[in-house]
Order: sequence, then C-alpha cells, then structure tokens
Amino acid sequence: MKIESTVAAAMIEERPRPESIKGALMNISRAVGLILLLGWVVFFTSIIWFLYTSYDPNYIARYGPKYFHGFWTTLELVFWSLILGGLLSLPVAFGRMSSNTLVSRISFGYIYFFRGTPLLAQLFLLYYGFGQFRPFWQDMGLWWLFRDSWSIALLSFTLNTAAYQAEILRGAIMNVPRGQLEGAQSLGLPKLVTFFKITLPQALIVALRPYGNEIILMVKGSAVVSIISVFDLMGETRRAFSQTYDFQAYIYAAIFYLLFVEIMRRLWDILEHRLTRHLHRDTD
Repeated sequence: MKIESTVAAAMIEERPRPESIKGALMNISRAVGLILLLGWVVFFTSIIWFLYTSYDPNYIARYGPKYFHGFWTTLELVFWSLILGGLLSLPVAFGRMSSNTLVSRISFGYIYFFRGTPLLAQLFLLYYGFGQFRPFWQDMGLWWLFRDSWSIALLSFTLNTAAYQAEILRGAIMNVPRGQLEGAQSLGLPKLVTFFKITLPQALIVALRPYGNEIILMVKGSAVVSIISVFDLMGETRRAFSQTYDFQAYIYAAIFYLLFVEIMRRLWDILEHRLTRHLHRDTD
C-alpha cells in the first residue's frame, strides 16, 4: 500500500498544473488568432490596393449604373419572395402542427424537400423541367408563371423560403410558454384572439433573429438566378466581366453584397433591441 501511494503521489506531482495548461492553450490560441487576423488584414489590404491601382473612371461610368440596377433587381426579387413566402409559410406551419396525420405529413414532405435539396436544383427543375409542359400550363391558365425567367425565379425563391419560414414560425410558436395559452383559455378568449394577440407576438420576437438570418441568406443565394438570365447584381457582374475580362467586376459585386449584409445586420440588431427592450434588465 505504501509503495502504491508513493507511485500515485509521484504521478500526481509529474502532472502539469491546470494553470500552466490554461496559459499554454491561451498563448497558442492567441498566436493562431493573431496569425489569422494578420492574414485577413493582408488580404483586404491587397484588395484595396488592387482597386486603387486599377481604378478606371470609364469602367465606373459605364457599368456603375448597371450595378445599381442589378442590385435593385436583387432587392426586388428577395423582397417579394420573402413576402409571398411568409404568407405561404403560415398554412404550411399550421399543417405541420396539425393533429391530422395526412395534413401533417404533407407539410412535412414539403418542408423536407425544399430544405433538403439545393436551391439551384429547384430553380433548374422549374426552369427546364416545368417549362417543357407549355400546352398543359396554358390550358390550366398558369403559363404566366413559367413564361419568363423572372417569374420562375420568384416562384422558386418563394417556395424555398416558405419552407424555411414555416419551420422558423413553428419552432417559435412551440416556444411560447403553455401557461400563456392556459391563461387565455381561463379568460375565455377565442382561439383566433389568443393566437393573434398572445401567441403570435411572442413567437415573432423569438423568431426575429432567425428571420433576419433568412433574409441575409436569401440575398446571398439570389446570385444563382443569374444562371437563368435574370440580370440581378450577379447577372450584371457576369455581363460586365464577359465584356471586359476585368476581375475587379466580381470584387465590386462582393462589396455590394457585403455592404448590404452589414447594413441589414445593423438594422436588424436595432429592430431586435427595440422590440425586446422590455426583456432587458435595467442596469441603472
């Protein structure tokens, strides 16, 4: 026993102290972080230097308005797809939460398909697949949905974001404490009044951050519509590059996307803080 205790004590003494391990890890992580930060600084500095040295006023005068036109097209596409997708997400979310097995499975299948397949594949399916059935759609009076690239892009984005928004809304509604619903029932409030006055406001606060992320993802994902000849920001960028073979065309496009995402993130933070100010403790 004495020998075993002596060996155990020696092993414990040979172990490094937790403080030394923590200090070593902090030094390593700090060094790695500084190296990565330096790399990013060098990268962005080189881009700024490249834009400065290759600045061409004629290029800006010729393609600058087209960039703004394409960016406006991107915002218009994303705006309408989010609005229409939000309206479509309501019945899908309710169907997902329905006690009816058939309705719940249909809603689940819709969400599973559009969340589980790439947006580009969905776009091609509508553009190249459904467009081949022109006589059928004309007889149904729905050819206007598939006759041009803009309509197909809007339809594809609407169906895609509706699936994501339905899951966001469903998760937010389920996150509302059940005591709120029981309190409304004890007061004898109708179900519609309970939903629109109690459940939905609280659910939207919970879903505010995921909705902001969905908007940002939609803006960045909208670049795929340039493949089907929609001249959004990326479409105008590709056209400018095909005419000039100047790599800075894509740098300007990246700057447009980056500025919008940053502005959107700041505005969404302000909106979230504004709507949830009653949840923050008074620090004074």
